[in-house]
Amino acid sequence: MAAAVPDKKEEEESLTVDDLTKISYIFPNGDKYEGGCSMSAAEVLVRSGMGKHTSTCGLTYTGEWHDDKMHGTGTLQHPSGASYEGEFHENMYHGNGTYTFPDGSLYKGQFHMNRMEGDGSFTDPQGLGWNGEFHREAAHGLKLQII
Repeated sequence: MAAAVPDKKEEEESLTVDDLTKISYIFPNGDKYEGGCSMSAAEVLVRSGMGKHTSTCGLTYTGEWHDDKMHGTGTLQHPSGASYEGEFHENMYHGNGTYTFPDGSLYKGQFHMNRMEGDGSFTDPQGLGWNGEFHREAAHGLKLQII
């Protein structure tokens, strides 16, 4: 993703707070970003701090940015209705999070580089809950939650 470089008019209208500048920027492809940015080592503005990026295809990320990447905590909403809320590391689901599938099923637990990995729970569309250890697409030894 290209770094946001506001035009001179947008720079003049920005507000500086603790080395972060708050901007509203529309990318050449029509994507929009509103939030914090800072100067990179290459002397270009990059998304930093809290912000919201909305793509023209309907993908929306609201949360923390670092060095022009989703990094920290945030929420990513997909046009399909799927969403992820939790920790990000360099644009990837990484850490604790909750992924809601378009059919309403839900995974809550550990993620590693965009994959369900580690302890977690899965609730299927009928409301049945499963706990266990998840590894990529497999989940051996899941236990049904009895309510």
